[in-house]
Amino acid sequence: MKGFRTVLLLLFTFAATFGHAQSGPQIPEDVEARAVDIWSEGTRMAATVFTPADADMDDKLPTILMAHGWGGVAAQLVRDAVAFAQNGYLVVTFDYRGWGASDGRIIALDTLPDASRTGSFTAEVREIREVVDPVDMLADWENAMHWLQDEPQVDTDRIGVWGSSQSGGYVVEMAIRDQRIKAVHSQVGSLDGSGIGETPQAYTEATQRARGELSYPEAGATVVGNLRGAPIASRFQNYVPVDEIAGAEGVPMQFVIAQNEELFDNREHAMLAHERHQGPKNLVVIPDISHYGIYRQAWQQANELALAWFDEHLK
Repeated sequence: MKGFRTVLLLLFTFAATFGHAQSGPQIPEDVEARAVDIWSEGTRMAATVFTPADADMDDKLPTILMAHGWGGVAAQLVRDAVAFAQNGYLVVTFDYRGWGASDGRIIALDTLPDASRTGSFTAEVREIREVVDPVDMLADWENAMHWLQDEPQVDTDRIGVWGSSQSGGYVVEMAIRDQRIKAVHSQVGSLDGSGIGETPQAYTEATQRARGELSYPEAGATVVGNLRGAPIASRFQNYVPVDEIAGAEGVPMQFVIAQNEELFDNREHAMLAHERHQGPKNLVVIPDISHYGIYRQAWQQANELALAWFDEHLK
């Protein structure tokens, strides 16, 4: 079927060797990059660790964890990661489950047969790819944070998180949940998913999915404008970090927004979060750009703002 892979469960292990075979942007000589696997709820996520080339293995480095936004992939974060590594940081980028080079969660296409004594059986399954689910994606962030704790060069007392667009909200939510996070940079972030989750259609789809009448969207769907990836709408219902930001009291947070943001109202997202946050904070409005300008004409400015913020709070 178009957009997803139907595989035999016994063959699923071959997918683990596929993800890191993709080529990426050129890495400069003063930065080292290596592919690693992070396991999230039993599924392999593809990740890359960037470090300064002159760092010793016994160095403890300030660390930045990064992930892409709605419809993106980790490969698009390389220039940001390289810039941070060139300034002394260990950086980890990762693809969410079902995105980019990561494996996707699998579901059975029919009732499972009786398992053998070893718990093994053969079944036809579907891999879920390119859906936007804040519950699952935040679990991926949490597992990436857990992975960092045993990485030798990571200074676990100096970990910051970087997020853009959809992940610009996730990093705020992560700071609410995880006291190990010491600094946040959120750019053009969406911080309130209730408009997606609290709709009649969201409840209808959730009911149909619970009754086995509706499966997950196919990969490549563009349900929201031209953004690749379909939302599991009901899973956005309780995703409102802007209303829960008191839980991140004291965590340094920087919000960088586009003056001409067209995807949501800044006043109800980053500006409101900045107003409510109790702790070191900074709000920067980049003039004359829309949402995607942060990746184009304003990329250098946004990257320098992030670097300055992390330097202030992680070094």
